[in-house]
Amino acid sequence: MSDEAMSPDESCTVDTCSLEFSYSSYRPTFLGNLVYAIVFAICLVAQLVYGFRHRTWGFTAAFFCGLLLEILGYVGRILMYYNPFKQANFMLYLVPLTIAPAFLSAGIYLCLARVVVLYASEGVDISRLKPRTYTLIFVACDFISLLLQAAGGAMASMADTKVSEDTGIHIMVAGLAFQVASMALFMGLAAEVGFRIVKSHKTKVNEVTGSTLFKRFLIAVVVATVCIFIRCVFRVAELSEGFNGKLANQQESFMVLEGLMMALAAIALTVYNPGRGFQGKWAAVNYSFWRSSTPASESEADAKA
Repeated sequence: MSDEAMSPDESCTVDTCSLEFSYSSYRPTFLGNLVYAIVFAICLVAQLVYGFRHRTWGFTAAFFCGLLLEILGYVGRILMYYNPFKQANFMLYLVPLTIAPAFLSAGIYLCLARVVVLYASEGVDISRLKPRTYTLIFVACDFISLLLQAAGGAMASMADTKVSEDTGIHIMVAGLAFQVASMALFMGLAAEVGFRIVKSHKTKVNEVTGSTLFKRFLIAVVVATVCIFIRCVFRVAELSEGFNGKLANQQESFMVLEGLMMALAAIALTVYNPGRGFQGKWAAVNYSFWRSSTPASESEADAKA
């Protein structure tokens, strides 16, 4: 989209107007975006099956929202293949794909809290924070970044002046940068938890933590977290240049650093879903959000808070 034309002429088509005047300088690939939409749809169905089977309600709700937004975003890009000049198609792509990772990362935050409770239930202190603290802090950070990204995306995509567009983009970048910072903090705390587990020499405190399936689940959490982090860093770099920047108009980098990273994150935590990783004990290691006193399974983890 050129600097002069904030809103492309919606009467244009790919046959009558140059892509220079569309919402992107390239025509989104139909096949590539269809593949991603199908991958996320398969993951969504699988997550629902696992969610009902293992009662991983919070995790399933977070991933359901995130995966549904991913699907909508790639439907928007498929529609942009046919008409990259239509604002509705651009918004359907931009806003959902911008905010979807916040929901997936929220699901990951829930996983770390449950891991802490699982070890604490066997008397192994592996965390400086209470389980609920991980959830409250990082889900709150996710919510803030979500609001900023959604508001900025809506403002930028509907802008009819350069000033309004730039303001929207700056708000989006602020939300993404906040998400990157909060994820970096989370990764540091998660790494500390892992270090404490190894240092305790009690990696196998029960039949769950000693299983290969649980170890693979933990690896899947790491893979998903790193992939989402890479994606968020990419989007900060991409949008900091604006919609007319080099990165924002390179389809290859988008398909790899956005699409592939999110697909790998979704696949990792679908194949090694926490319901499978906890082997049906996810609901049994629940914890309280609000009470100052904690259930027995959480008390050990709370002791050092």
